[in-house]
Amino acid sequence: MPDWTDEVADSIEHAVVAVRDKTVVPAERLVAYIVAGLFLLFLVTAVGILVSVGAFRLVDVYLPSGSWATWLVFGGVFMAVGLLLLSLRR
Repeated sequence: MPDWTDEVADSIEHAVVAVRDKTVVPAERLVAYIVAGLFLLFLVTAVGILVSVGAFRLVDVYLPSGSWATWLVFGGVFMAVGLLLLSLRR
């Protein structure tokens, strides 16, 4: 003869596990994806800044007539990219 308290405890545990599997596990997965995405966004931003600074310094060394030409080149490139993105918006 099984003990009814064991059956009640098992059914409560089963219900709690079922609710947890349907609520907490997807939320944990979503938070993990959000954190990973923010981390990748941070890394991509940092690498982009470092590449931009490195390219600026490289162009500044090899372009004649001082740093105004470098500012002009990079200003033109960023303005062209900005105009392209502005024209692609909906």
